[in-house]
Amino acid sequence: MQNVTAVAHRGDPYRVRENTLASLRSALRRGADAVEIDVRLTRDGVPVLLHDDTLKRLWRHDRPLLSLSWEEVRGMTDDGVPTLSAALAATEGSRVMIDLPGAPDVRAARRVVDAVRESGARDRVHYCAGAPAMLAVRAADPSAEIALTRTTRAPARAGLLEVIRPRWLNYRFGLVDRALVERVHRDGLLVSVWTPDTRRSMRRLLAMGVDSITTNRVDVLCALRRTQMPMEAISIADR
Repeated sequence: MQNVTAVAHRGDPYRVRENTLASLRSALRRGADAVEIDVRLTRDGVPVLLHDDTLKRLWRHDRPLLSLSWEEVRGMTDDGVPTLSAALAATEGSRVMIDLPGAPDVRAARRVVDAVRESGARDRVHYCAGAPAMLAVRAADPSAEIALTRTTRAPARAGLLEVIRPRWLNYRFGLVDRALVERVHRDGLLVSVWTPDTRRSMRRLLAMGVDSITTNRVDVLCALRRTQMPMEAISIADR
């Protein structure tokens, strides 16, 4: 059984507020091989870590991020929302998966790609999202490593794969079965999944041979990975 990459979803969100530097550092201390972060742009084009399009859920300000400058975001969150550049510095030496919510256009994707390049992090960053966002990333960086997010078990169109050239196909974990994993591997691609948080789901995915698991409980995944049972034992345990 291969050594699955353990990716921390938005850091360590069950312990520390998601998409903050403290959350990323906590996840890495708990054994994560990589961290997944969400990146959006402020009104003045600064890439920052935020999943939602407003500050309401995490920071109790019902203001769209795109209506705020970076300095306004800093003030409203007490410097709690980090820039992408700060996040890449805080995760130096570790892999980073950048999710681009909100279907950014090529201009926005280029701002993110430029921040990664300026931080000297191209070799340890890959990008994930649906086809529109990944087409924008591919246009911005012909050499970017991409995980194309899929919302169906159906094979991706050959033409789309030819244009985006992903290294990974990225699935919600409930869509994944052994046949899908084998098919993707036959096509020469890797399988990443998100976001199983129970031991049962993690064991099932480990047994299927997925290549990467993104989870909110990365310490649990790392513990399971260290003590991987034979497939037969996993099958019995999950009945």
